This record gives sequence, structure tokens and C-alpha cells, in this order.
Amino acid sequence: MSSLSAIPSYNPGLLPRLDPMPGKDLAEIPSAMPGAMPAGGGDFSSLIGKLVSDVNAQSVNASQQVSALQSGQNVPLHQAVLSMEEASVSFQLLVEVRNKLLESYQEIMRMQM
Repeated sequence: MSSLSAIPSYNPGLLPRLDPMPGKDLAEIPSAMPGAMPAGGGDFSSLIGKLVSDVNAQSVNASQQVSALQSGQNVPLHQAVLSMEEASVSFQLLVEVRNKLLESYQEIMRMQM
């Protein structure tokens, strides 16, 4: 008798069915992503515009906090550093999204018709 024969066969009826939220349709559950668009609203250009404006707002906020810290106002150092890093990461994400969009566009242009 092999050791594999000791393993019982899989029976999907033994496992309970998992619903994300019982009684709720998935379309009713809001997305957890901060920049996510609702299912029926907006277009792609407004989504990209919102992303760019959010990155710009984070950059302006970081710049203001650093200026306030340099001028001796009561701004915690860790808060200024955190806002600078958030702005930096947001900008890097924006650049990567742009790169992926550009690669996708170039791939579409290379397709044979």
C-alpha cells in the first residue's frame, strides 16, 4: 500500500461555500482602492487627470511642510519626512503608470491589421 492511497479523494461538497458578503451583490460593495472609479462613472482621461492632480497635491503639501520646518515653525520632523516620501512614492507610481501606458500604446501600434 502506497502512502498516496491513504490520502482521501477531494470532495467539493465537504467545503462550505464562501460568499464575500452574504446577501450583498458584488457591485454594491465599494472598492477599497483609494483612486478607484465607480462601476458606471467617469472616463479614463478623468481618472488619469485625478491621479496627476493627487500627485501634485502631495508634492505641494510636502514642499509646504519642508518650508515650514526650515523656517522654524512647529512642524514635526518625522511628519515632513513622511510627506516627502509619500510624494516621492506617488510620483514614482505615476511614472510607472505612464511607462506602462506608453508601452501598451506602442504595442498596439506594432500590431498588424
